Amino acid sequence: MAPFEALYGRRYRTPLCWHESGEGVVLGPEIVRETTEKVKLIRENMKASQSRHKSYHDKRSKELEFEAGDHAFLRVTPVTGVGRAISERVGTVAYRVALPPNLSNLHDVFHVSQLQKYVPDPSHVIHMDDVQVRENLTVETMPIRITDREIKSFRGKDIPLVKVVWTGTTGESMAWEMESKMRDSYPELFERG
Repeated sequence: MAPFEALYGRRYRTPLCWHESGEGVVLGPEIVRETTEKVKLIRENMKASQSRHKSYHDKRSKELEFEAGDHAFLRVTPVTGVGRAISERVGTVAYRVALPPNLSNLHDVFHVSQLQKYVPDPSHVIHMDDVQVRENLTVETMPIRITDREIKSFRGKDIPLVKVVWTGTTGESMAWEMESKMRDSYPELFERG
């Protein structure tokens, strides 16, 4: 029994289900028939669309699997990663990763969603051991310059933002930051002009 029916002692009646509630007599059989046919057509189109979407997704998504000795990027932040070797497969979607000693406080088993396959390329010369990863899995970066300014309105307040170029062991990246926080943390950026 549906919750509405249990509470009120009758079935819930919506304009889309007239054929079930007996209101056909009041509204006329033509309107009920047309509406019922349109509802069936909409349901069929939705099922077809869901089926197409599932088929598209299934064809393009591949299960990510690793073997012991494979190299992978461990997602450190949404933008950067640190290269590490897979030690072993622990479960269907979990892998043990060989972590450096400075990350010994972390659990060494990661879900496959935190790993990204690395395709070996001889032209890659990366000294990943030079990357200092903090305990909270972030990489140290420093702001080097401000490239743009903007004012955003949020809940009726104007908030000054600055576009900051950050540099670190993983290269340069840009991000919008609150001007007040950047002035407090890095006043030298604003002294330069």
